Amino acid sequence: MRDDRERSRGRGGGGGGSSGKDKIDALGRLLTRILRHMASELNLNMRSDGYVRVQDLLKLNMKTFANIPLRSHTIDDIREAVRKDNKQRFGLLEENGELLIRANQGHTVTIVESESLLKPILSAEEVTVCVHGSYKRNLESILESGLKHMKRLHVHFSCGLPMDGEVISGMRRDVNLLIFLDVRKALEDGMKLYISDNKVILTEGFDGVVPVKYFEKIESWPDRQTLPF
Repeated sequence: MRDDRERSRGRGGGGGGSSGKDKIDALGRLLTRILRHMASELNLNMRSDGYVRVQDLLKLNMKTFANIPLRSHTIDDIREAVRKDNKQRFGLLEENGELLIRANQGHTVTIVESESLLKPILSAEEVTVCVHGSYKRNLESILESGLKHMKRLHVHFSCGLPMDGEVISGMRRDVNLLIFLDVRKALEDGMKLYISDNKVILTEGFDGVVPVKYFEKIESWPDRQTLPF
């Protein structure tokens, strides 16, 4: 949640004179924050698969980071924010004449259930690459305690390397440490792995932790030097 807020503040949150693009970008950032983190405190009726009614969102008494009241937006604005999101963070669903929206991954709200939100990965053959991006400053604590989901429901992995054309989400572009998961060993030992609609690989690990024993290798990035562990 903190990361989403910091990124939002960093891209300018003031002024009512936003362009159309700024308006939609700000709407998308607010939707990400609400759908990942705020359903409970806003008393939104969120399903176990993460979907909420768009009409319920548009009734909220909130402003976007461009200082535009959420209530002034339309369903078409929501559709445009989803379409223009370059990380494909959202999913839309039309059901019984109503439009619903969800965040595809990144949740902290416990209303969401992994089995409802995500597609299970059942074999190692389904995954070519499963890599977690981090920073060298975190390596010592990672090797001591494993990868933790922290405030989120899952540990996030990417299906490719930074700057790969296929990678749209799941890893920040400025990471300098790559931790590869031994998917076969993890599955054999009963770790549940999932993939989101925007191709992020997620796991609750065991009690919220992916132990070091499931690391296949660790590399520095971008020079891709193998690091002992």
